[in-house]
Amino acid sequence: MVEKRKIRVLVAKPGTDSHFRGAELIAQILRNAGMEVVYTGRYQTSEMIVSAAIAEDVDVVALSSLAWSQEKFYTEVADMLKKKGSDIIIIGGGIISEKAKPKLLKAGVTGLYGPGTPYEVIIDHIKGRVEKERWGKGKAAAKKAAPKKAATAKKSCKKK
Repeated sequence: MVEKRKIRVLVAKPGTDSHFRGAELIAQILRNAGMEVVYTGRYQTSEMIVSAAIAEDVDVVALSSLAWSQEKFYTEVADMLKKKGSDIIIIGGGIISEKAKPKLLKAGVTGLYGPGTPYEVIIDHIKGRVEKERWGKGKAAAKKAAPKKAATAKKSCKKK
């Protein structure tokens, strides 16, 4: 049975990346899509992000970085959440190198989005993952099934 509550998302900016516009934009987009959003602001450590995610009881952690530090911080957050036994879904945004993407996906970041990704792609990914993996509908079956492919979005200049 699918829960009847808003999806809770923590939007965080790990490290010393001062580019905040993307994180604030995704926070607004997710709010407009009916999700409850907690925005931690800039300059967060992995420990701060994980602590906030657990304290706020979120379904998703949305990480944003343009400082080429995604490989370090995104994998660190994913590992820390796993060690705490959490099934919180992790997505990441920013300009992510093709070389880093397989490592991030392997670490458990389920969606990687760059500038120009249509909002609907991100929203649909979050809703689909949360309903299947966090709210119990198909959760037992999902654990037994083969791992799902993670979503990646390529930069798109086309407007919808």
